[in-house]
Amino acid sequence: MKQTLSHLHPNPGWNGFNREVAMGMGSPSLGVDDIIGKHCILELYGCDPIKLNDESFVRTSLTSASKVAGANLLNMITYKFDPQGVTGLALLAESHISIHTWPESRYAAIDVFTCGKKTMPEKACKLLTRDFASQSHTLKSFVRDTPFILNNQRRDP
Repeated sequence: MKQTLSHLHPNPGWNGFNREVAMGMGSPSLGVDDIIGKHCILELYGCDPIKLNDESFVRTSLTSASKVAGANLLNMITYKFDPQGVTGLALLAESHISIHTWPESRYAAIDVFTCGKKTMPEKACKLLTRDFASQSHTLKSFVRDTPFILNNQRRDP
């Protein structure tokens, strides 16, 4: 069956989403239908270095983060560096979650981008912060808007 974006992303979860509140802006907003998705940039500090260096743990954590975000995991690839560090990418029907770890610095850089209105990337970020036992973190989140030229065009994945 050929899937269209509307099939992949029914988007019931962002009803009533207020772009001005999310973006800290007071200007006129685009409608809910103009939102492509949300993008979160998460940095974790003071993490458990053993977890950051455990490829299996990273895979399990990315899988759990995908589920809690309400996303559909399509594939995953991870790589363990020598002597340390792990990079992982969870390919989602709704976009991706990526992680790069530096166990020697107790640091992880994470990117969570989910398309659609039903997904909850902030929940994925909360889970990842907890999973890696982060002592502190920074989270930057922003909305991805539909480019005007695409508003009325059918889009197939």
